[in-house]
Amino acid sequence: MPADPTVLDVGLDGDEEDFDPAFERNDPALPEHRYLDRELSWLAFNQRVLELAEDPALPVLERANFLAIFASNLDEFFMVRVAGLKRRILTGLAVPTNVGNAPADVLSEISQQAHVLQERHARAWHDLVRPDLAERGVTVVTWGSLDAADREYLSEYFSNQVFPVLMPLAVDPAHPFPYISGLSLNLAVRVRNTRTGREEFARLKVPQMMPRFVRVGPAERRSASLDTAPSVRYIALEEVIANHLGHLFPGMEIVDHHVFRVTRNEDMVIEEDETENLIQALEKELLRRRFGPPIRLEITDDMDDVTLGLLVRELDITEQEVYRLPSPLDLGGLFSLAGIDRPDLQYPKRVPTTALQFQPDEPNGKPDLFRSIAREDVLVHHPYESFATSVQAFIEQAAADPHVLAIKQTLYRTSGDSPIVEALIDAAEAGKQVLALVEIKARFDEQNNISWARKLEKAGVHVVYGLVGLKTHCKLALVVRQERGVLRHYSHIGTGNYNPKTSRIYEDLGLFTADDQVGKDLTRLFNELSGYAIEKKFKRLLVAPRHLRKGLLKHIEQERTNAEEGKPSGIRIKVNSMVDESIIDALYRASQAGVPVDLWVRGICALKPGQPGMSETIRVRSILGRYLEHSRIFSFHNDGDPHVFIGSADMMHRNLDRRVEALVRLTDPKHLEATAAMFEQALDEQTSSWWLDADGVWTRHAVDADGRPLTDLQDSLMLETAARRRPRNRR
Repeated sequence: MPADPTVLDVGLDGDEEDFDPAFERNDPALPEHRYLDRELSWLAFNQRVLELAEDPALPVLERANFLAIFASNLDEFFMVRVAGLKRRILTGLAVPTNVGNAPADVLSEISQQAHVLQERHARAWHDLVRPDLAERGVTVVTWGSLDAADREYLSEYFSNQVFPVLMPLAVDPAHPFPYISGLSLNLAVRVRNTRTGREEFARLKVPQMMPRFVRVGPAERRSASLDTAPSVRYIALEEVIANHLGHLFPGMEIVDHHVFRVTRNEDMVIEEDETENLIQALEKELLRRRFGPPIRLEITDDMDDVTLGLLVRELDITEQEVYRLPSPLDLGGLFSLAGIDRPDLQYPKRVPTTALQFQPDEPNGKPDLFRSIAREDVLVHHPYESFATSVQAFIEQAAADPHVLAIKQTLYRTSGDSPIVEALIDAAEAGKQVLALVEIKARFDEQNNISWARKLEKAGVHVVYGLVGLKTHCKLALVVRQERGVLRHYSHIGTGNYNPKTSRIYEDLGLFTADDQVGKDLTRLFNELSGYAIEKKFKRLLVAPRHLRKGLLKHIEQERTNAEEGKPSGIRIKVNSMVDESIIDALYRASQAGVPVDLWVRGICALKPGQPGMSETIRVRSILGRYLEHSRIFSFHNDGDPHVFIGSADMMHRNLDRRVEALVRLTDPKHLEATAAMFEQALDEQTSSWWLDADGVWTRHAVDADGRPLTDLQDSLMLETAARRRPRNRR
């Protein structure tokens, strides 16, 4: 999927979960049916996104944006999760899912729920969002509603801008059925030869590089409901094309035309231990991805049986995989409306502040991040606190500082014009030792990461690709600086990618520290990732795949023991996904001992809370909104001496067993208080959120008993952060 910063990670964070063998249920103290199906739980997550689009209390352009996010999320779900399940069924490699169901049954249930959600998604656009936009002067029109002047304007646009790039492909004995690329929008056209009377079929691809919705004429009209804002009208590009088919098939009678869209299997499998050149193998696999088998066919609801039969036959699609929907298809195109200059229809602008510790000591002075970090550990919270003046500034200052000898960094996903990458290049060109661990297997960012890896290599950066068979997902940066003849380590461990663009919409935490122990831990970890070192133990880090699962299970078990001994106990975890069975079972056992367990989960949750005798003390909440909740926090009461970790890992098989992940323990009391306050706000019944019940149903709590809106956590945190002031006498 294209790495659109507004989409990336909103659905899965690449959080695709491989279909692992069913977990061996060997704990007699726990019921056999104790998990929620992870695939259906993901669909429930996307339903929560849809509920935001349906909410009339949200700005209407933001609701359109949530419709686009839902569509993009579902595309990725089919390309990866459904495709992987179908492939394993066809190859006979499928095993029962995490709830013990046969994969074919799960695929059927996924299809049933996906049909319901896609139809609800279409209704939300047609019945809710589109009319609300029109009331506010932003109208998506049809060709039939246009007057002669509008049609003339669009005909000229078609002739000058669209017609030259179109490529109609005939289907006849001399022209086989063309390849239909994944996620492309297409017109199926039936034409009749006026001389012979013979009917033919043609396929016309809607250009993907052109605006999805075309502006209809200049913005001269005024909205009736908003005198200060000009009304604007848009029409779907495929509708413009469909009404000019005569230009493409001169001398032919246009019998019928319909829009369709195909989703293909775009998952990839690379046997790293069987290839000498990982980049070449990956590029070959990227090419193969374009030709993956179809797994979903979306058609407009007016498509006739003849056209549908041809598509089903040629694409080898089953009836279950056909989704008949009202036009327009591909509501992911609504992202293009986000650029409309109508701040009254969008979230109020919020500008991140610079973390207090990174503000200059003197007015108009230049901040010295190394001095600030040497003074105390700094915990930054994006997007409430600026990425540009913290993480980006840290790398840029390191690149320019003559006392810095080396920079080591992991890059999982980054933007196309990344200042982080440019800073690493500058550092290498200045003669510093620079190591970049580029994870070129980051799903749907592979080609982008290959390009940056080669650019870094050409500049003299030492580029490595991590360990065979493991993705490197941890977010780490280490700067080695010489100070008074002594080498000092400055470290950054984060929960999010080094991506300036997504940092504006992703909620993440990052720790800056000059702690020597953390620096030594990172040095050993980077050596392990780039060389042959086998590190057995770290002091302040929990690292997957060797130690993270064991470390978390040990902390959960300690809380259980404390509760059984009558000591205070408590577990609070914030993650994107909670799927791993051994972690879930450990939380169940802790709950059975009376440990209060609070889970703050953005996406998938396979744990059943509130089950008598199993999980009565477990609460699960989910928060979705303006920003993508992305940080991972693991907090353990530890009998009054809290152990709190932040890092990159979700509670999924792949994160714990097949990735290099890292959590760092927070030690500053202020940071422990800050994370505790986050949980208090998120779990407060006056905070807008979704609650998961014992039956696996998510219920939104957005208003109080009197119908007044509950507190928006993200808006509240932004206002609180902006209101902070640095003590005047601080030096």
